[in-house]
Amino acid sequence: MTTLKDIKDKELIEKGTKILFKELGYADTIRFLTIPRDIREESVKRHRKWQKGLDKETFFNEVFRNQN
Repeated sequence: MTTLKDIKDKELIEKGTKILFKELGYADTIRFLTIPRDIREESVKRHRKWQKGLDKETFFNEVFRNQN
């Protein structure tokens, strides 16, 4: 069994950025760190949007196809 070491946030950030700089170089590390993140849509809104695009018959046929 292996023991996990809890690294403090500051130390984790320092180690991670050192590795990124070493592997990617300065410019690509900065580029990587500044890549825009997708905005997370609230789950209920996302689910309702998904439901609007559903066809009830098609959905039921796919879900219950092998039930008989």
